[in-house]
Amino acid sequence: MPDNDQQLVDQQIRYYRQRAPEYDEWFHRQGRYDHGPDHTRLWQQEIAVVRAALDGLKPAGRILELACGTGLWTQQLARYDGALTAIDASPEVLALNRARVRSAAVRYRQYDIFAWEPDEPYDFVFFGFWLSHVPLSRFAAFWDLLRAAVAPGGTVFLVDNRFHADSSARNHLSDPGRVTQRRELNDGRAFEIVKVFHEPEELAARLEPLGWCGDYRMTANFFIYGSASPAR
Repeated sequence: MPDNDQQLVDQQIRYYRQRAPEYDEWFHRQGRYDHGPDHTRLWQQEIAVVRAALDGLKPAGRILELACGTGLWTQQLARYDGALTAIDASPEVLALNRARVRSAAVRYRQYDIFAWEPDEPYDFVFFGFWLSHVPLSRFAAFWDLLRAAVAPGGTVFLVDNRFHADSSARNHLSDPGRVTQRRELNDGRAFEIVKVFHEPEELAARLEPLGWCGDYRMTANFFIYGSASPAR
């Protein structure tokens, strides 16, 4: 793997560790992420579409959440009939996740996902707003890792950003043509992170040669989501 990718990944981990206390502002459209009530209403409606799609798959059995963050999706996954393992590289977000979910049934693990190896097969794997942070040079290796993690007949479900000018903070500039973006914290500290905006047709075209078949969709404005399974 090129050294610059590892440097980006390391900086990305530092960014999310430092951003942990303010991360939820992005999801809830608060502070710098507030683009007005109409925007927030659309955002919430589209999040509800994704949550309903996840619910419709009825996850069960051994469930894995990669890059679990502060628990915004862990809460939903923890309600399903199964044993949930939640993994993240940041101890800060794991602490916030535990405090939000408050479930002894969730097994938390701290790992850099690129260095993690599955310890058992999982029936359902979820990751939210993570795939866009995977460098393209590591894309195939990441899906090989998922193949090793998914039990026979298992499913992967993902949700991520589509490119939209108002998805990020008002003082962030995003360029869909770049695979890295500059991101600032509330205190002005800046970091360079990986940010690859996928679209359904492009994602399907990348995954099919890797032996994955799936159903990838978009909401009207903000999100790409869908499920995938290893091709038989």
